[in-house]
Amino acid sequence: MKQLTQLGTGIGWRPEIAEAVERMPGIDWVEAVAENLCPGHLPESLLRLRERGVTVVPHGVSLGLGGADRPDESRLTALAERAEALGSPLVTEHIAFVRAGGPLTASPLLEAGHLLPVPRTRDALDVLCENIRIAQDALPVPLAVENIAALISWPGEEMTEGQFLYDLVDRTGVRLLIDVANLHTNHVNRGEDPAKALDELPVEAIAYVHVAGGFERDGVWHDSHAHPVPRQVLDILADLASRVSPPGVLLERDENFPEPGELERELGAIRGTLEKATSAAPVNPSDLSVALGASDASDASDAAGSPSGAAGAAGAQDSAPARQRLALAQAALLSALVAGTPVPEGFDRVRLGVQARALAAKRADVVAKVAAELPEILAEGYRPAFLAYAQGHPMTGGYRRDALDFAEQLLLAGRPEDAETRRRLRDWWLARSGPAPLSQRPTARLARATRRVLLRR
Repeated sequence: MKQLTQLGTGIGWRPEIAEAVERMPGIDWVEAVAENLCPGHLPESLLRLRERGVTVVPHGVSLGLGGADRPDESRLTALAERAEALGSPLVTEHIAFVRAGGPLTASPLLEAGHLLPVPRTRDALDVLCENIRIAQDALPVPLAVENIAALISWPGEEMTEGQFLYDLVDRTGVRLLIDVANLHTNHVNRGEDPAKALDELPVEAIAYVHVAGGFERDGVWHDSHAHPVPRQVLDILADLASRVSPPGVLLERDENFPEPGELERELGAIRGTLEKATSAAPVNPSDLSVALGASDASDASDAAGSPSGAAGAAGAQDSAPARQRLALAQAALLSALVAGTPVPEGFDRVRLGVQARALAAKRADVVAKVAAELPEILAEGYRPAFLAYAQGHPMTGGYRRDALDFAEQLLLAGRPEDAETRRRLRDWWLARSGPAPLSQRPTARLARATRRVLLRR
C-alpha cells in the first residue's frame, strides 16, 4: 500500500484570486471545486500551476455520499475525469446529503443547494459505507471525505462524530479530510467538544486538513469561508497537529476575498501554528503502514465487504430497508427546510428556522453569481423577490435552472411592475430558455405554453 501523499501548505484555488495564488510564495498545492472545472478546458492558471509542479486536488460538492440514494454514475464519472485531467493524487468529497425525495419516497426530488448533516445512526452509517465503496470502485485515485459544519442536530443519534468517523474508516478504508473550522462550528452550534472528536477519530487516516473563517451571530456560528480564520480554529489545528503531523493543510476562502497580502498572512499563521504544535515530534503518517488510508480502493472495499458479485447483490438487498428509512427521514427534514412542511418530530424548530433562512439566502447569493444579469436587471428588488419566490418554490434542479424558474415565475405574475424592467427580464428569460433545452425537459409542453404567454406580453 502506498503512503499518504505529502501535500504541504496550500490554498483553495478560486477564479477571483487565481493570479494572486500563482504569485504567492510557498504554495505547495491547491484545491479546486470539481464541479466548476471542465476537463477539456481547464483554466490556464491551473495549467500553469501544474507545469510548476503544484499539486491540484479536485474537491467535489454534489455527490451527496450521505444521501439515501446510491451515488450517481455520471457524477462519479465526472469526478474521475477531473482527477485524471489534473493528475491528482486523490479526490475529496463530503459526508453530507444534498438532495432528498424521489423514487425511494414516492415524493418530488428536492435539492438543498447546501451540504446537510447525516444522522449519526447505524442506518446512515451502513448506507454511507456502501456509497463510499461504490465511489472508491469508480474513482482512479483514493477518496477522502470531509466532516461538515452544521446548524442543526438530528434527534436520536447513536454515535458521536468521532465514533462515526472511526467506524466509517474502519469499514471502508476511506481517508479523512478534517475541517477544523467545521469542528469549531459544531462546537458552537451543537455543543460538541473538538478535543473529544479528535480523541475518537483515527488521525492516522487524515489525508489533509481544511482551515477557514466564519462569524458568530445570535449564538450561531456561520461557516462563511468569507472571513479571517479566528484564533479558536487555529487552536483546534494546533491540537490536531500535536497528535499527528497532517500530510497537508489548506486555507479555504470562497468569497469576500481580501488583498493577497492578507491571505499570505493567514497562511503564515497556519504555518506558525503547525511548527509550534509539531515541535513535540508527533507521529507522522508517512512513517506508518497506513492500512486505514489504503491507496487501492478495491483493497479497502474487499476488506470491508466489497459490494460486487453475489456478495454485493446480497449487501445491496440488505441495505434496502436502511436506505428507505434514511430516505424518508432526509426527505422530511429537507422538505421542512425548503418547502415549509411541518418540522419533523425531535428537531429544534428555532434552529431549523435559522437553517431554512440560511439556505434561502445562499440560493439567492449563488443565483446572483451564476445569473449575474438578474440582480443587474432587478436592482434592489432582486433579493426580496428571490427570497419570496424561494419560500414557495423548492429547488429541484441546479442553480441555473433555479434562475430561469425564478424569472419565469416573476413574469407569469406580471412582475416587475415597471414595464421596461419587465421587458428586459422577459428578453433575458427568452434568450436562455430556447426550444432545444425545453424539449429535453419533462415539462416541455408546459414550458412551451409559458413561452407563448410571455411572448404575447
